[in-house]
Amino acid sequence: MSHKLRFAILLVLTLFVSPALAQPAAKPAPPQPATGDALTPEQAKRALETLQDDKKRGEIINTLRAIANASPQAAQPAPAAEPPAPASQSPIPLNADSLGAQLLLMVSEQVGEMSREVADVARTLTHFPAFYYWFVRTANDPAAYGLLIDIAWKLALVFGCALAAEWVVFRLIKRPVAFLEARLPQTARVPVQALASADPPSSVADVTPEGDLHRRRLSLARAWQSLVRLPFVLGRLLLELLPVVVFGGIATALLGTEIGDQSTTRLVILAVVNAYVFSRVLICAVRALAGPFGLFRVRAETAAYIEIWARRIVAVGVSGIAFANVALLLGLHRAGYAALLRFVMLVVHLFVVVIILQCRRQVADVIRAPADRTGLAARTRNRLASLWHVLAIALDLALWAVWALNIRNGYSLLLQYFVGTVAVLLVTRLVTMVVLSLIDRGFRISPDLMQRFPGLETRANRYLPLLRKVVTAVIAVIGFVALLEVWGVDAIVWFYGGQIGSRLISALVTIGIAALAAAVIWEVANALMDRQIDTLSRDGHFARAARLRTFQPMLRTALLCMIVAVVGLTALSEIGVNVAPLLAGAGIVGIAIGFGSQKLVQDLITGLFLLLENTVQVGDTVTVSGLSGVVENVSIRTMRLRAGDGSVHIVPFSAVTTITNASRGAGNAAVSVNVSYKEDTDRAGEVLKDIVAGMRQETAYRALIRGDLELWGVDKVDGSVVTIVGQIRCTDGGRWSVQREFNRRMKRRFQEEGIEIASMGQTILMQLPAPSEPDANKLPRRAAG
Repeated sequence: MSHKLRFAILLVLTLFVSPALAQPAAKPAPPQPATGDALTPEQAKRALETLQDDKKRGEIINTLRAIANASPQAAQPAPAAEPPAPASQSPIPLNADSLGAQLLLMVSEQVGEMSREVADVARTLTHFPAFYYWFVRTANDPAAYGLLIDIAWKLALVFGCALAAEWVVFRLIKRPVAFLEARLPQTARVPVQALASADPPSSVADVTPEGDLHRRRLSLARAWQSLVRLPFVLGRLLLELLPVVVFGGIATALLGTEIGDQSTTRLVILAVVNAYVFSRVLICAVRALAGPFGLFRVRAETAAYIEIWARRIVAVGVSGIAFANVALLLGLHRAGYAALLRFVMLVVHLFVVVIILQCRRQVADVIRAPADRTGLAARTRNRLASLWHVLAIALDLALWAVWALNIRNGYSLLLQYFVGTVAVLLVTRLVTMVVLSLIDRGFRISPDLMQRFPGLETRANRYLPLLRKVVTAVIAVIGFVALLEVWGVDAIVWFYGGQIGSRLISALVTIGIAALAAAVIWEVANALMDRQIDTLSRDGHFARAARLRTFQPMLRTALLCMIVAVVGLTALSEIGVNVAPLLAGAGIVGIAIGFGSQKLVQDLITGLFLLLENTVQVGDTVTVSGLSGVVENVSIRTMRLRAGDGSVHIVPFSAVTTITNASRGAGNAAVSVNVSYKEDTDRAGEVLKDIVAGMRQETAYRALIRGDLELWGVDKVDGSVVTIVGQIRCTDGGRWSVQREFNRRMKRRFQEEGIEIASMGQTILMQLPAPSEPDANKLPRRAAG
């Protein structure tokens, strides 16, 4: 909002609203005589008192806000009661007096006000319909044709004579100009006294580095060279201006004759002549300063670049202003004339913007501090080098806006705003750097504390970037409010009691406290779990440590979901969203999920208890639901088994009723030997014990066997077989290897000792009685039993 518009609004509010606030019950005053647009001293005094009183100003703002928020149907009779709308029309209930509603209302009001101001400014700056109407009226006016033809031939005559005289003078001064260019010194010797004066002081505090001394001497040499070239440059400039002076003199003399008898024709030709003379003078001045033979020596490319853009700017600016003046003399409306001037100067300022963008890198290299320099000044220069083109473009467009809008005391206000903005930005940057350095210093952890809590540094570094960003954002918001105050916007009023700013700060503080508490709970829980895992591992409880490590991701996920839900509901409640429907909807969804996925819930619950009770672990050999194999993975819902043939079984926990785990620290190798009935069982038992004792002496089986052979004795006796049983206590991983090796050695020892291992099948010879006829060839018959 511009200064003039803001002052006018406050003045109108003071004149019309403050009397109503001061005397609410008084009778209406009699009509006052109209005084036009003049402001009486009494009214000015009353307005000044109201503006300076914070209480009255606040009452005016509250009254206007109430009027603006009032419904247009408030004064009309209330219609018949209608049934309430269904709750489904408002998916997210928002209270009318909540923070969210106030934010939306404020944003909509500000957007509407800004759009109205932009439209007003656009209408003020663009009166191009007036220019169009003038063009159409001139094209349809027969009298205008005669005037234009008269202006055209007289202008051609004046310019032809003046240009001819200029060409003659240009030919005459060609040799003197060449003489000065030849005598123009290209290099100049700097006096020794000047160089000596550039030496650094002898004090230690003021000693200049060698590079700075060289740059100082180079700058002094350039200044001395420009001083030596000054007389030659001035002489050449005067010679170049001589043809322009002759051109202006001839044109003015011709306009004093009968050619300029009509005032309109004379003024139009004079405007064109003045534009030409002014353009030539400006170009000559630019060439005298930064041309090939200018006062300041620059490279040929730079001189050509400066001259090209100078010609463009002068051509557009001077020609546009001359055309606007000619159109005004030929009947263009004053509003169209002003719009045309604003457009021409906008094009000139846009040319300047293009130049700034094209030269931003070169200027940034000049502003940027040397690479070997550090400190606040170097950082400030580097920051300015990256942003100087933005500031320059803003200043350029602001200068055009002040001129185009015809703001009273606009340039002084612009200077005030610019200085205030720079001061606020510098103070904000300085405060940010100081606060961030203090935060970094506060987050430094001593070696003693780091040794006591090994993971503390990692956890602190996790939150340090976020804290830096939050602090930077808070300081930036405070700086923005200060900028608004510098620009004349009363932003402090937003943070008074009950205003939108105070409510917003309260909500942000509440959400921040909730987030801080959530972060503390999260970190404390994770630290406790990590510390418990380390303690269990240090005390040798590796199984419990592995079980807790398995549970840790699931517990962290559940805790994170709960924290996010609580903080999110707190934030929604603070901005005015009614969270009761959200909670009710979440409950309904949870019930629906519970009924629709009973197997999934059963899987999760069974898996949770299996993990809590440490029933199975990865690597165990188990039998589950009739399937056997080695456990490869245990999730919260399924178990993956690798069978002996390589196949994989996926068993959901809802199908698990019984688990047989063969990997719980003990695995006994069974011993069952069938010897012949005639063998000595005591001798056979001693042989078995010797076999186990020999295996325990070997390194390969020493760690797998936990004790001597437990010989239980004779388990079964029949007519031909005696069964001796026992067991060998082994580890869970050594059961099968020990049992196979024991069987191999037992067979070999029994062969060596002559102990017969009984066979379950036997051959029995039976003698049958003699038949009734004698038979010489009596042979026994075989019968298998």
